[in-house]
Amino acid sequence: MRQTIEFKLSPADADDEQAIRRRAADICQLKPAAIDEVVVLRKSIDARGSTPLILLKIEVYAGEKQAAEPALLDNLHNVSEAAEVIIIGAGPTGYFAALELIELGLKPVVFDRGKDVRSRRRDLRAIQQFGVVNPNSNYCFGEGGAGTYSDGKLYTRSHKRGDIFKALKLLVEHGASSDILVDAHPHIGSNKLPQIVSNIRETILHHGGEVHFDSLLTDFVMENNQVKGVIINGTTEQLSSVVILATGHSARDVYALLHQNKIHIEAKPFALGVRVEHPQSLIDKIQYGQEQRDEHLPASSYRLACQVGQRGVFSFCMCPGGLVVPAATAPGEIVVNGMSMSRRDSAYANSGTVVQVEQQDLTEYASHGVFSSLEFQRTVEQTMFKAGTGGQQAPAQRMTDFVSGKLSASLPGSSYIPGLFAAPLHELLPPFIYEKLKKGMAEFGRKMRGYFTAEANVIATESRTSSPVKIPRNKDTYMHVEVEGLFPAGEGAGYAGGIISAAMDGQNVARAVKVYVSK
Repeated sequence: MRQTIEFKLSPADADDEQAIRRRAADICQLKPAAIDEVVVLRKSIDARGSTPLILLKIEVYAGEKQAAEPALLDNLHNVSEAAEVIIIGAGPTGYFAALELIELGLKPVVFDRGKDVRSRRRDLRAIQQFGVVNPNSNYCFGEGGAGTYSDGKLYTRSHKRGDIFKALKLLVEHGASSDILVDAHPHIGSNKLPQIVSNIRETILHHGGEVHFDSLLTDFVMENNQVKGVIINGTTEQLSSVVILATGHSARDVYALLHQNKIHIEAKPFALGVRVEHPQSLIDKIQYGQEQRDEHLPASSYRLACQVGQRGVFSFCMCPGGLVVPAATAPGEIVVNGMSMSRRDSAYANSGTVVQVEQQDLTEYASHGVFSSLEFQRTVEQTMFKAGTGGQQAPAQRMTDFVSGKLSASLPGSSYIPGLFAAPLHELLPPFIYEKLKKGMAEFGRKMRGYFTAEANVIATESRTSSPVKIPRNKDTYMHVEVEGLFPAGEGAGYAGGIISAAMDGQNVARAVKVYVSK
């Protein structure tokens, strides 16, 4: 017998396998000893009542056990002699495209401008402690992309884009906890991701693929509006009739290179704002209604959104028990992002809080054409840098002062290692951004009582929410609308918004490549 049931338990009982078995037996009208196996299919928190509960979706087996599923990696074979497909970028889009290509019998040849995932750590230390930004190796560039050292949140609403379970299972088979297959908001953690990313690389190499680091795309090899290969580091020519472009949302030089080669790109709406950091204990108290969080509950999170003057203001990339990190990709700019370790045990909670930016907001940047959104983004980041002392210290205000429009006399504690300095963000931010953020935060305070507080830091700038440029492609073939053999993919092309959606887009593009080369 196999039966699927749902029920709620206290956080402590939900961590106790025997308590789960007893409840399942009671619902199924069985003796606990008659149950051969209990499989958790889904796990989420219900904090709507006076006491938080854990909602479990369970598959109960009696008289049989769950059939073992074959490993996805068993589908991979050696492709060292197969037709080559160039992939630019070793982030989730590029690496999951590479795994899919191997499964389909094609050889991925991956080039990344940055360093391997472990060597990146030295450059992250340099930006954290000394304010030195390596433009090719930082929180955005290098093996694993922006997601590796920026939390590893796996939640996505993009269920129609591809096989989410396949993407998650591949992560598990490369070392992630199997909890990500059942948690409603799965998360790996920046301390666990480097090894997982390394394992994915080893899988690619073991099956005959190639991965090259310190390999910057500097030009395309083109003939009659068809891609024939790429130039790496200004000298090395790598030829292939197929190039997957998976460079991420911050590769501004790649957009310039496309434009230079008269490859069609478009300005795209994005979002810009700040990162808000609260004490985690305050968020726990608001969300769970407990003076001290139950040890069986994770650090709590939130998601907030409202309309201000028909423009969306919303929280983004919420990191409970997390850290605020410097995410600049070039000297002379201040960009912040959030991350969490797997235990989410920092004393702080942070979230991007941003405003939608549309083309009608950017009339003064119209002369930049397709780069109007990008230039606006860059200008705000550089403005925040110029307000400081030349390092990666970030400008900040207490939330109450931000909304009131006054400089903070002091700032609360923060997880941001380079440090904060008090600055008039109400003057430094573009007026339409500030006005909407101000009203949005006041509204969030009404929706979530306790959110609006002087104990929260408002830190600038949260500006890399998504790409400000789109590389248009055919919706059926996934190929660029004008250039044959060029397959734009992932966040950098404007078709994803996180690790899992990027991974699924990489898989979809790889399948489209297989169709293309098979013609």
